[in-house]
Amino acid sequence: MNKPLIPETTGIMVCGHGSRNQNAAREFATVAEGLKARYPDTHVEYGYLEFCNPVIAEGLDRLRAKGVTRVLAVPGMLFAAGHAKNDIPSVLNTYQAQNPGIVISYGRELGIDLKMIRAAGERIQAALDTANREHGEVAIHDTLLMVVGRGSSDPDANSNAAKVMRMLWEGFGFGWAETCYSGVTFPLVGPGLSHAAKLGYKRIIVFPYFLFTGVLVKRIYSETDAVAANHPEIQFIKASYLSDHPLVLDTFQDRVQEIMDGQALMNCQMCKYREQVLGFEAEVGLPQESHHHHVEGIGGGLEDCPCNGDCDASCRDEEFCKQHGLPWTPVHSHASPAPLEPVHDHSHGHGRTHGHAHGHSHGHDHGHSHGHLHDHGHGHDHSHDHGHSHDHHHHPYPHADHPHGPRSMEKKKS
Repeated sequence: MNKPLIPETTGIMVCGHGSRNQNAAREFATVAEGLKARYPDTHVEYGYLEFCNPVIAEGLDRLRAKGVTRVLAVPGMLFAAGHAKNDIPSVLNTYQAQNPGIVISYGRELGIDLKMIRAAGERIQAALDTANREHGEVAIHDTLLMVVGRGSSDPDANSNAAKVMRMLWEGFGFGWAETCYSGVTFPLVGPGLSHAAKLGYKRIIVFPYFLFTGVLVKRIYSETDAVAANHPEIQFIKASYLSDHPLVLDTFQDRVQEIMDGQALMNCQMCKYREQVLGFEAEVGLPQESHHHHVEGIGGGLEDCPCNGDCDASCRDEEFCKQHGLPWTPVHSHASPAPLEPVHDHSHGHGRTHGHAHGHSHGHDHGHSHGHLHDHGHGHDHSHDHGHSHDHHHHPYPHADHPHGPRSMEKKKS
């Protein structure tokens, strides 16, 4: 791929979600470094919405300090749900409003892309090759593919995971394929794999369609082990997630070039914040506001946690914390139905200042500060299990009570 010419005063900003898992943070940084290698003459920075440093505003500060006046911001997200459609644009709009000398052009998510499908195919093929080598050949028609998506309160993003599954299914010719999700929506991994195990296939290959490791990937593999223990007659194979596959980096580079070419269009055709999506009509036109300010820049997991940086969210369990002498706070899930009231109402206005480590004042600009920044309603595309209090309004996911959705995890623990 030819390297595009980027002006000296233009920089690239990779915007990630963040994770308590330090290995996930390191992998995200590796992707940013991979982009730097592809743009050796361009300033490239990265930042996170939550749980990791640097936060997005700090990355933008670094670019501005290097003389950058235009930022090409790309979301480090597979699909466009609440984070890519709402939270990141809110942070970028706010920063641009507070720094008039800088222009931020926002790109689109990685999305449904043939390069991403090829990268996924190579991860699956590598797992199949290893399984055939170590356990003997199993015919592709006797194999079921389970693609695990992140899970979102945005049905548009959830449907993208199903499309990835279908393209991989037809690409390989598996006997059958299913989609499940790691959180928020349904079916979750446990119910999804338990259902798949009833279909009579000799092998089930579980592929997390994720960019990086972290709490959720570890949970996916753990759920796989739990279902496999109940079905010794079936061979369960765990494929690797995408990580910094060269084709993933190629796709990031494509997104940067789209911004340069003026073609960076976020998918709004089926966005639940703009159109009346069946079952989500009440969320059209909700105000744009990032809900991550309360955990922005607080860092990852506890320093003295037994996980040693490879967090699996055990520190969110009260008994685990008691056993290891760690602080514990109750879990708060965005997926759970709840009245539209803040957990703690501090009567904040939109110009409020949050006392986080980065020291930035986060107001909220509800207008378009640049043509590429989209003004979407407030939505959530994952369930937070960080246990921090919230001071914002959020809309409940209408299917949180689904028997194979988020409440099934709560029932299993009780």
